[in-house]
This record gives sequence, structure tokens and C-alpha cells, in this order.
Amino acid sequence: MAVAALPLNHRLLPCFSTSNPRARTQSWRSRGREGVPQTASRARFSVTSCSSSTSQAQEEEAPATAEACVNTGLQLFSKGRVKEALSLFDTALTLNPNPMEAQAALYNKACCHAYRGEGKKAADCLRTALKEYNLKFGTILNDPDLASFRALPEFKELQEEARLGGEDIGYGFRRDLKLISEVQAPFRGVRRFFYVAFSAAAGISFFFTIPRLIRAIKGGDGAPDLWDTAGNAAINIGGIVVLVALFFWDNKKEEEQLEQISRNETLSRLPLRLSTNRVVELVQLRDTVRPVILAGKKETIALAMQKAERFRTELLRRGVLLVPVIWGEGKAAPLEKKGFGASPKAAAALPSIGEDFEKRAQSVIAQSKLKAEIRFKAEVVSPAEWERWIKDQQKSEGVTPGEDVYIILRLDGRVRRSGKGMPDWQQIVKELPPMDALLSKLER
Repeated sequence: MAVAALPLNHRLLPCFSTSNPRARTQSWRSRGREGVPQTASRARFSVTSCSSSTSQAQEEEAPATAEACVNTGLQLFSKGRVKEALSLFDTALTLNPNPMEAQAALYNKACCHAYRGEGKKAADCLRTALKEYNLKFGTILNDPDLASFRALPEFKELQEEARLGGEDIGYGFRRDLKLISEVQAPFRGVRRFFYVAFSAAAGISFFFTIPRLIRAIKGGDGAPDLWDTAGNAAINIGGIVVLVALFFWDNKKEEEQLEQISRNETLSRLPLRLSTNRVVELVQLRDTVRPVILAGKKETIALAMQKAERFRTELLRRGVLLVPVIWGEGKAAPLEKKGFGASPKAAAALPSIGEDFEKRAQSVIAQSKLKAEIRFKAEVVSPAEWERWIKDQQKSEGVTPGEDVYIILRLDGRVRRSGKGMPDWQQIVKELPPMDALLSKLER
């Protein structure tokens, strides 16, 4: 199936000319998905490609334009001929492509490198597309073809650059993070306004107090009282210091919140293998389960899992899915290519993460099918990346990285709470409401 990553709000490209009167129209769009998330929606445009009667020789003929190279490369990629597709995307970049064609060539080139497990090359392509061709970072977050790349350290580095924002890369991503932050802390903007307004008022008052203070120090007839004037000046200075300190404290809290939102986004993209051997990203289980991440030594995890079995029925009623992460397990694990090692057939069966998946998840049949695949425990894929995320979370909470910890997530995917050691399952049963309770519905 033809695939590409395209920017928002682009124009329709003219169709390719073809000598075959029975040419059919294809959609140049994201690989393997009919729908994409609203945060990264990509408009589509049509190009004309040869009909099924076109000979193999014509297909192998080298395209003459950047647009033709990209389309032919997409066809080859869909057939698993990644090396040839990669060569065509490189060629497209040498044929004076327009910005949209260059973005598509770079993006699909990154997907080829991700397929081959070449994280650095994939990151370089995406970085160039973000800087120079207005690629939306949400596209990278939501494309299943980049799922293996999102489990690599290079993705985390790219995401951190995008979080910091700026003119060079990821400004749109930082803006989206700030919008989420404003929803979670709606009065921060109001507080800042008052900090600035009151600081300005105190500064003006202090400005007019200075001449009075000078006259009071000099003394003489008609001079204002020194202690009263000095007291007013001190109040103004103290007010300015406090208000400025509060302003910077609020800014620091916002940065911490943006980091947490970014970590939550990283967590949502980490892969799991369900009991049916189906690989999904954690975001796909939102509103369906409450993952409980157990991180620690092998013996500690085994004991915690054994204790959890005593409360299995009640924990399942509350949507608990155990996710054990054993320290050091990811060091020896080789990188799995091609959708975390899944076969092409299995990868195609995975539900997409975008709008199409959300629509299907709302249906009773699809939801029941997904629930049927979810048992009491899931296995982590790319354990090194799970460890990296947990240790980042530990640092943010002031916990020594590498300690045994548990992390309970909400139905909406955010962190509910965490603690050192292993959880008290009886307490968790009391704390978490059943899935059909009103509190669980509000948590979604």
C-alpha cells in the first residue's frame, strides 16, 4: 500500500501523465492507516500511477522527477524492497524537489532506516524534515512505521530537542505541550499577569519614593519622616523581590510539568506484548486497563507477582495489567527490527494508533476483542527503553535511579501514583474502583 508523511494544509499536486488510459488513482498517505490522529492530521492528495497491466520493466524504469521517485519508492517499500526504496528516496532529494516532496522523501527515508534498525540515520532525516520542511512532530509520534524508532535512544534525544522548542526544531510540539499544560494548570497565566502587574505597580511606587527618601535623608524643614519613607521603600522592594521570585518559580514549575507531559508521551509509545503475542503501544490500551509497572530485581518481581495472584480476580475487576520490568534485562537484548520483530502479517494486524483506531475502539466488537486479548500480565518489548523511562521518572520524583519501585497508571495513561518497593495489593484493591464504577468512567 502506498505510503508517505505529508504536511498539514498543503495543496493538491497535479497528476502524473500516463500513456495507459486505464490508469487508476492512488492516495499518497500514511503507511497502513486509513485515519491519523487529530493532532497530526495529514491531508491527502492523489497521484496517477500505472494500472495493474503495467509491465514489470516499466516499474523498474528509473523515475525522472522527485515526485515520481517518491511514489515508486513507496510502492517498493510496500513490497518489502526497502534498500531499493531507500535509493529512490535519496534520488528524489537530488532532483530539485519542492518542499512537500523533500519532506515526503526525508520522512519515508527515515521510515526505511527505522525498518533497518538504523536509529541515528532515521533521526537525522527526521531532524532535517522538522527544521527545514515543517514536518509536524505529532506525525512521528503516531506513525506505526516508526514504532521501532520510538523505542530507540535517538527518538528520546529528538523528542527532547522538540520539547525545548525554538525556531530550529519542534516549535509546534512545544506549543502543543504548553496547551496541555494550560489545561492541567488553567490559572497559571492569570497568576503571571498579576505577578507582572503588581511588580510594575511596586516599581512605579518605588520610583516615586526615591526623591522622598533622598529628602528625608537630607532632613530640614518640610522633609518627610525618614522611617515612614524608608518603610514604604522597603515594602516596595520586598514586593518586587517576592513577585519576581514567584514568577520564576511558576516558570520552573511549568518546565517541570512540560517534562512530565513529555515523559508521559514517551511512556505511551513504549511497546508491550500481550498474552496473544500481539505487540501494541501502551497508548492503545488507554481507557481499557490500568497498567501497574513493577520495576526491580528478578527475585523481587517474582515475589510481587506471586502475591498479586492472590488478588487476581479483584485486580482484574479493576482493570489492572501487570507490567514487570527487571533491571538489567534490556542490556543483553538485541534490537528487533520490523515492528519489534513481528512478522509483516502480524504487524499489519496491529490496530493503528490514530483516529481510525479510536473509532474502532468505540465499537463494542473491537473493544471486546481487545479486552479478550488482555490478560493479567503483559511482557515489555525493548526493556532498555522501559528502564530508561522508569529511571527518568525516578529522578523527577527524587528517588535514586535503580531502586525497586512500582508505578500505577490511570485509565487515561497518566501516572496515578508511585512508590518505593513493591505494592500492597490489598491496599490497591481498596484504592482502585471497579471498571464499571462511576469513578472509573470519570477517570477516562
